[in-house]
Amino acid sequence: MTKIASHDIAPANRKRNRRIAAGAAIGTCCALKLLISCLSIPAGAQQAAGKLAPFVETIPKSVVKLQMLPVPGGTVKIGGKTVTVKPFWMERTETPWEAFDCFTSSGPPDQPYDQTEFRPDAIARPSKSYIPTDLGWGHNGYPVINCGYINAQMFCRWLSSVTKKKYRLPTEAEWEFACRAGAAGPWKVDKAALGKVAWYAGNSQQTTHPVGKKLPNKFGLYDMLGNVGEWATDVAGKPVLCGGTFLDGPVGMTPTMRRYWAPSWQQTDPQFPKSRWWLADGKFVGFRIVCEP
Repeated sequence: MTKIASHDIAPANRKRNRRIAAGAAIGTCCALKLLISCLSIPAGAQQAAGKLAPFVETIPKSVVKLQMLPVPGGTVKIGGKTVTVKPFWMERTETPWEAFDCFTSSGPPDQPYDQTEFRPDAIARPSKSYIPTDLGWGHNGYPVINCGYINAQMFCRWLSSVTKKKYRLPTEAEWEFACRAGAAGPWKVDKAALGKVAWYAGNSQQTTHPVGKKLPNKFGLYDMLGNVGEWATDVAGKPVLCGGTFLDGPVGMTPTMRRYWAPSWQQTDPQFPKSRWWLADGKFVGFRIVCEP
């Protein structure tokens, strides 16, 4: 067998090692560039597209699911002023009782007569109502009713705490923008088609109905024009009920319909002071939530 001297293969090995080192350096550089591009593309692509994807929120420790739909950004006129709305997610339907029940069963209720001012980050649960909160009209699948603004607000705080997302009530501008679903200018009520999209005085039999049974608007949102009015926060930061209800006629089925709390909403409440959680005569008062990106 012929032996090859060590000094004969050393140059070849050195050349091969240099080629391997150079290739590794190039590969490392390419890998870093690819990693950087992968990290930056999603954010840039999402910003360029300006779109959010729909998602389903399963409330922890339950089987209750909330379907959240994207609403694009745009502008809407509120009180004669043009307001810019950034993209957000909105609940596909009015918040149903089964979701609210998860909240009320998650901790002890508030005391009926307690009027303590809550901290901005505090989470409290409503006191027990002296009447059936759903009035016997229906529970699972039906919208929350007789609900005070603070009740809806605390639900959002609680949901944010258990999901680690930012849930809240919509602003007045967000709500109207979502209700219009791209339609600008004076609202024209199509009386012939109204019964297909809304529960209102003409077809409701003076009661609420299960959510999502009528046709959705162009954003995929149900019952924006009827069933229950929905809590929002107006441009001055005050609670306002947006949209028509099952008690309103065709004239009330518009995105500009607004109501503010009135004593008549709690007229039959025998408590003193009256409940800050429940509206004994607010059978038309509900809410739906939004989520910030």
